[in-house]
Amino acid sequence: MTAAPHSPAVGPDSPLTPVMRALESTGALDPVVAVGDAVARIAAGNDRVRGVLQGRKLGHAVHPLLVEVPMGTWLSALLLDVLGGPGERGAARMLTGVGVLSAVPSALTGWAEYSGAQRRDRRVAVVHAAANGLATGLQAGSWVARHVGRDGLGRTLGLSGMGVAGLGGYLGGHLAIARTVGTRDVVYTRDEAQTGRVTPAR
Repeated sequence: MTAAPHSPAVGPDSPLTPVMRALESTGALDPVVAVGDAVARIAAGNDRVRGVLQGRKLGHAVHPLLVEVPMGTWLSALLLDVLGGPGERGAARMLTGVGVLSAVPSALTGWAEYSGAQRRDRRVAVVHAAANGLATGLQAGSWVARHVGRDGLGRTLGLSGMGVAGLGGYLGGHLAIARTVGTRDVVYTRDEAQTGRVTPAR
């Protein structure tokens, strides 16, 4: 079966495709995956907690939605750093802090989704989680620097954090779109089967 017209596929021209396939097959990441498995068990808790974090009652994963909060607030702080004046420093500091705090529920929902992924996808997921964790750490450092009046350092750390978060976002997009990792109502899977659309195996 071929993909439906509303579901265009990217051809093999992307130079990142072999990179991602190599990452998926890197067995050296398996010890890190084992650590990720333990973190997911702690973060997701029992089935009821995992169901809430996965958004089962909503019909699809809530992780992509929650990710928008830290990314949006950090990007807003970056724009204030670039386009705003000294009077915007307090707002940039506040946005940076909100992003750091909101990264916590975002991470928890991400680990809940991790628990249902294949090993191939878990290898990518642990790198995704590491990038997001580093980005959050840099943003936390940015908030501290801004709080003590070192705004230049705060801006540098914030910009670095956004760069690392961009890498994490790309990996997250690969998992959600290319590998369809994420909670969704089974009715949508049946719809795809009826229309002849091919869904990648999970």
